[in-house]
Amino acid sequence: MVLIVEDEPKIAKLLADYLHQQADYRTVHLDRGDGVVDWVRENQPDLVLLDLMLPGMSGVDICKQLRAESMVPIIMITARVEEIDRLLGLELGADDYICKPFSPREVVARVRAVLRRTRVAAGQRLPSGLIMDRENFSASLEGKPLALTPVEFSLLNTLSSHPGRVFSRDQLMNEMYSDYRVVSDRAVDTHVKNLRRKLSDAAPDRDLLESVYGLGYRYIG
Repeated sequence: MVLIVEDEPKIAKLLADYLHQQADYRTVHLDRGDGVVDWVRENQPDLVLLDLMLPGMSGVDICKQLRAESMVPIIMITARVEEIDRLLGLELGADDYICKPFSPREVVARVRAVLRRTRVAAGQRLPSGLIMDRENFSASLEGKPLALTPVEFSLLNTLSSHPGRVFSRDQLMNEMYSDYRVVSDRAVDTHVKNLRRKLSDAAPDRDLLESVYGLGYRYIG
């Protein structure tokens, strides 16, 4: 199910029609920002198409609130091209963006692409040869077990669940420490360094974790 949060009825209907006709996605439409976070909590959509400018609550604030508690894929829709960098800046955590005016076919393609890279089920083998067993908190790479600490497992689980997506240190810290303890953001760098070494031991010819200068880290699946 795809949640469309858009206050322009014609655009919302166009999106819903194309998503249903071209990809057979079920859609739900909300035309205000307030209430979106509660709706997502209760209904757990597969993806959110989120307009930037909304009555009740802005798309920016909705995205921030959703990211504080959920990894639901979010595609931002905006006519404000100059804000793209900030939208994809990691304090928000949007997975992608689409600029108005847009091609409905492009929207369908973007939705498919985001869902494809974010749907990593428990125990599924990624193209990189990584297997994450989330039930038993164990992982292996190319058939070689990885001796990970709980924090390293959580870190790798978050990064590998969204291959190609950049995560900020703050986002990774929140995933690593569920009690939201206060630690230095450089603690993330240390854990990434250790995790990278263990991945390299299992697959010496590959570098699966990439540093993105000034932003954070991503898993290259």
